Amino acid sequence: MTAHNPAAKKLFIKTYGCQMNVYDSQRMAEAMGAEGYVLTEDQSDADMVLLNTCHIREKAAEKLYSDLGRLKPLKAARPDLKVGVAGCVAQAEGAEIIRRMPLVDLVVGPQTYHRLPAMVRGEAPAIDTDFPEEDKFDHLPAPRATRRAPAAFLTVQEGCDKFCAFCVVPYTRGAEVSRPAERILSEARDLVGRGVREITLLGQNVNGWHGGPGGFGALIRALGEIDGLLRIRYTTSHPNDMADDLIEAHRDVPQLMPYLHLPVQSGSDRILKAMNRKHTADQYLRLIDRIRTARPDILLTSDFIVGFPGETDQDHADTLRLIEQVGFGMAYSFKYSPRPGTPAYDRPEVDATVADARLQELQALLTRQQHAVQDGMIGRTVNVLFEKAGREAGQMIGKSDYLHSVFVDTDRAQVGDLRPVRIIGSQRNSLHGELVA
Repeated sequence: MTAHNPAAKKLFIKTYGCQMNVYDSQRMAEAMGAEGYVLTEDQSDADMVLLNTCHIREKAAEKLYSDLGRLKPLKAARPDLKVGVAGCVAQAEGAEIIRRMPLVDLVVGPQTYHRLPAMVRGEAPAIDTDFPEEDKFDHLPAPRATRRAPAAFLTVQEGCDKFCAFCVVPYTRGAEVSRPAERILSEARDLVGRGVREITLLGQNVNGWHGGPGGFGALIRALGEIDGLLRIRYTTSHPNDMADDLIEAHRDVPQLMPYLHLPVQSGSDRILKAMNRKHTADQYLRLIDRIRTARPDILLTSDFIVGFPGETDQDHADTLRLIEQVGFGMAYSFKYSPRPGTPAYDRPEVDATVADARLQELQALLTRQQHAVQDGMIGRTVNVLFEKAGREAGQMIGKSDYLHSVFVDTDRAQVGDLRPVRIIGSQRNSLHGELVA
């Protein structure tokens, strides 16, 4: 096997950002695997270093250049080392990366990484940030038959047409593209055949998927028919694409877990309009009511941006009010940071001290809600899919139906087991449980 060939070339991948980047890194590793590369966790031992970047957070490009700077001694000692930059910063920066950092050999965007092997062989340009009409998934090799964890990601949709004023995704990932249903189902069956029991469907606007008849809800129903696929999740969604068929799938498909990440960003209609979100706070709240009617036990999480340009104390209070009304199990919250090329980039920013104070207040409220939800799990029995051994001897870690991390002290569970667990304690970001049987 290639993995045991001492002559095999070694590939080190550093993945930044979202779950889709994790998936993309896996597919790039498979593409390079067909070229004789095997993954290594030791950067200094690699024949190729690939940085798969994310452009969502503040100073993403600066972080990349800092990491590239740390590679200079390694490249100087080993001139044959190949250094590549992939992902959304690669898409946004393009040739500027090689201009600033000549040690970089190739730059590839998130829609063209299927061309990576040809680029490494010198048979394609060293910079490729196109938005090709061809589907990259048609050109990637079939996933290699290696042992996998019991949970896996599967990209079903890429890009976004929403053009929120703060977001770079439409510019770095391109327009919305949906993979055909039959290809998604084929990949899902392959994953299940190699031991995967839970699949998370990925997309920048995943519930806007339109790669087959019946919409996203129909795709989830079809996945639910795959024998051996015990759990289905999806992320990230837009409120405007929560169609009736998808809400009904939460009611009807037992494999679809009672968990939904549904970003709202703000509770102020004025700020939502400035963000170009195309929904109001009341529409979001009414949507939550419909979802909870279909699946009363669903755990909701969200995203919030604090200090968006023009945000007032009243806008902030409106956001806190929405959080109180919904009651989130968890949420990601960030202070607004301008992203070059977005409509909001040049707008006057909220005073940093004010934005910091608002963020602390909002996060304190979200933390109280998270702890209340976790404390409410104590005494309940939930199903846990065990994913790995814990740090302590005799400890296993898995995810509950509600995506909580659950620690269990047991020697009677293995990776891949789905077992009922009684929750007996709550920590800061996890739960403690015991096997029921």
